[in-house]
Amino acid sequence: MQRDFSKIQLSIRQKVMVVFTLCVAAVLLIGMLAYRDLVRLDRKLQLGEITHNLHYFIMEARRYEKSFLLNGKQKDYQEGRLYLQRAQEVFGRIQQDLMGPKGAGQLAQLEQEFAHHEQHLKVLATEGEGSTSALQRKKVIEARLNKTGNNLVDLSLNLSTQEYSKIQEIVSSLKTMLFSTIIVLFVMSLFLALLITRKIVRPLTVIEKTTQRIARGNFKPLPVVQTYDETQAVVEAFNTMITELESRQDQLAQAQKLSSLGILTSGIAHQLNNPLNNISTSCQILLEEIDDGDRKHVKKLLTNIDQEVDRSRDIVKGLLDFSREHEFELDRVNLQDLANRTTWLVSSQLPAGVEITTDIPEELDIYADAQKLQEVILNLLWNAAQAMPDGRGLITITAQEDSAVNKIAITVQDNGSGIPPEDLPHIFDPFFSTKEAGYGTGLGLSVAHGIVDRHGGTLSVTSKMEEGSAFTISLPLERDAGSGDQEL
Repeated sequence: MQRDFSKIQLSIRQKVMVVFTLCVAAVLLIGMLAYRDLVRLDRKLQLGEITHNLHYFIMEARRYEKSFLLNGKQKDYQEGRLYLQRAQEVFGRIQQDLMGPKGAGQLAQLEQEFAHHEQHLKVLATEGEGSTSALQRKKVIEARLNKTGNNLVDLSLNLSTQEYSKIQEIVSSLKTMLFSTIIVLFVMSLFLALLITRKIVRPLTVIEKTTQRIARGNFKPLPVVQTYDETQAVVEAFNTMITELESRQDQLAQAQKLSSLGILTSGIAHQLNNPLNNISTSCQILLEEIDDGDRKHVKKLLTNIDQEVDRSRDIVKGLLDFSREHEFELDRVNLQDLANRTTWLVSSQLPAGVEITTDIPEELDIYADAQKLQEVILNLLWNAAQAMPDGRGLITITAQEDSAVNKIAITVQDNGSGIPPEDLPHIFDPFFSTKEAGYGTGLGLSVAHGIVDRHGGTLSVTSKMEEGSAFTISLPLERDAGSGDQEL
């Protein structure tokens, strides 16, 4: 049964090991081939030196032979014989198996020419002088000697040239192999680098950016690509962690809201006392005067009771609206009305010396989740109030439209004690707090930052010690919230 290799899925570790193994195998193979050529080159260099010496000795022997034929000196004859013997000794060092078929044939021919040349020399040395026949035989022998000598020179030169050509071929082969090695290693290194970049570095970069996004309160999961390797497993595990973190964040946010709700409830209880007291007083008077009372006065008391009931209903409604849990939903919200309702909610809990003023255009509307944005402003107001020295100061809420960038900037500014410069980079971190133990959870600004980011906006702060702080919420005018959820 034929196996379908296209369905084989390798992990990143296995892919790296395969590429690394191929690189090692390629290097070993090329190294073995290079070593083989180096051994051949070493032998060819030795053989080239021998053939060069062979040619040199033959040339020297020929030079003394010609001198002997011209001058007839016995010394030249002896020197020629000596060089010819040296040439034969060098010839005996040549190994036929190193020469190849063509070289072996040349060696056999060279050996035969050596024998003929030596025989002609011996005959020439014993040939007598004087007679015409002797001179003719001597000329014949000299001609044969020249012919065999020239053959020896040509054959030795051919051997030397042939070995030099083989050396050049081996060197050229080594150069080609070295260049091929560089190309192969470069391609494999490039492939390995691309593999590591795509499968390790890029996912880690995405995870790093996603971690920073999560720190800002954006819990959008990463897309899972079916790579069937460690990357997919890491992304799936990371998405599970994001889901769990989002659940924990929602729980913490709800806990923060309940904490705020507890503070609001105690203040609203005092606010409800006034309308309830008025209702109670009006009811008592009405009971006393119902039989013989003035109809106009009774109507006035009932109207007063009705107004106080509406007032109580509005107080409870504001509290219920803040506490009710709902899905994130954008709708058109009047910013001035939202700010007034928020300041009304928190006003009963502020120290008597803290004043809140608003400067927001009446017609300024924005697309937002009213409850979530109210929670952000409420947190900023409480933080500003707690930053007031001796419980006295001014908090200002302003809003202005910047049509150039199509955004609205909402600023909550106080003239409190300010934030230390070393704490500014950390104030939006979860559980970071500059307040004393028991006076804050460190979640308010973190939750606020996440809510603003979810609206597609930004939350920033400027502060100076002893001069106060200003928190600015920058939100888009149009309904394009959720841009903070875009993949980084």
